[in-house]
Amino acid sequence: MNSLSHVAIIMDGNGRWALNQGKTRSYGHKAGLKNIKSIINLCKLLKIKYLTLFVFSIDNWKRPAKETSFLFNLLKNYLKKNTKYILDNDIKIKIIGEKNKIQRDLRNKLKYIEIKTKKNNSLTLNLAFNYSSKFEIIHSFKKLIKLKKKISISPDLISKNLYTKESPNPEILIRTGGYSRLSDFLLWQIAYTEIFFIKKLWPDFSNNDLINIIKKFHKIKRNFGTINE
Repeated sequence: MNSLSHVAIIMDGNGRWALNQGKTRSYGHKAGLKNIKSIINLCKLLKIKYLTLFVFSIDNWKRPAKETSFLFNLLKNYLKKNTKYILDNDIKIKIIGEKNKIQRDLRNKLKYIEIKTKKNNSLTLNLAFNYSSKFEIIHSFKKLIKLKKKISISPDLISKNLYTKESPNPEILIRTGGYSRLSDFLLWQIAYTEIFFIKKLWPDFSNNDLINIIKKFHKIKRNFGTINE
């Protein structure tokens, strides 16, 4: 049976889910946020050590300012209300992404929650916020250039300078919402990841859906380029 330590999710479909019900996109984002806690609890129950969620893409800045502002406040309030839950459940929060454009008050809140949870180890929750995989790879090369010494560039060296350097590469990537694309998410890390594109919109994605995906994953022959008879 394939080992599983890291699940990554592109949580797509909040806005469409709400519009389908005659509600606002903001209503959908709230519903999607509520869905996160049950997935976290299931990962802890299954002893999955790493969970990475695509929260906000750099490309999401193209959305109306009212919506992006709402999303920022939603995340800030969610972390504030759930700090006790995060600490009580031994969850480490890591923010992966470009932090320079984030509002100062939210940036300070993200920094606070990272520091507060840095010693927790039951589950590492990577929140990809203001994230772009292309920018992440560029960031890695910039760090290597700053070393100012002769180095031999290798895949391992690049990986050690990515935002996700403290996490293993995900074995499973899930995208809800019905689209079969990666949207600039973890492009380096998912070279050998099993990818599942799900038609369900994120607020409708359930623990049973994740369990069924994991069951399918365990049945896959993962050869990593070798021949396994």
